[in-house]
Amino acid sequence: MPPAAEGEEWPDVSAHALTLNIETWLAPFLAGKTALGEISAADVSNALHALLPHDLARRLESEAPDRFIAPTGSELAIDYAAEAGPTISVKVQELFGLSKHPSVAAGKIPLVLSLLSPARRPIQVTRDLPAFWRGSWADVKKEMRGRYPRHVWPDDPATATPTRRAKPRGT
Repeated sequence: MPPAAEGEEWPDVSAHALTLNIETWLAPFLAGKTALGEISAADVSNALHALLPHDLARRLESEAPDRFIAPTGSELAIDYAAEAGPTISVKVQELFGLSKHPSVAAGKIPLVLSLLSPARRPIQVTRDLPAFWRGSWADVKKEMRGRYPRHVWPDDPATATPTRRAKPRGT
């Protein structure tokens, strides 16, 4: 969370502030590295994370998790750099059973859901999953059922069982 949105307790991580104090926050994480190619994104990430007091680090992990856990148990990376806002790409069948739209920032920011077909091709982008289930799902279901007959396409996906798999043969 940026300090402007959440108050003064968050450290200043602006480019200017980080540049002024680079020896303090980054240097300890680069000990023993002699070439630029030896510095990883994880080194910088760990250094930035170390700027946070323990309670803020826990809050950041809680309110801005790296991953979304789908009802199937799949862990999906959240793309916070996406232009539309925090985004995940997920097969639509893995979200069956969700009647509430997933969000971050203690429910303040809805995730942008890039819903995928069983072949992992985009079918819809939504910020309101319940409205999608009630609205355009019927058209999507009709089209997808024809293309992917071995997959589940329920009439009420908000109450259906989520799945990662196709229906067993013969069903």
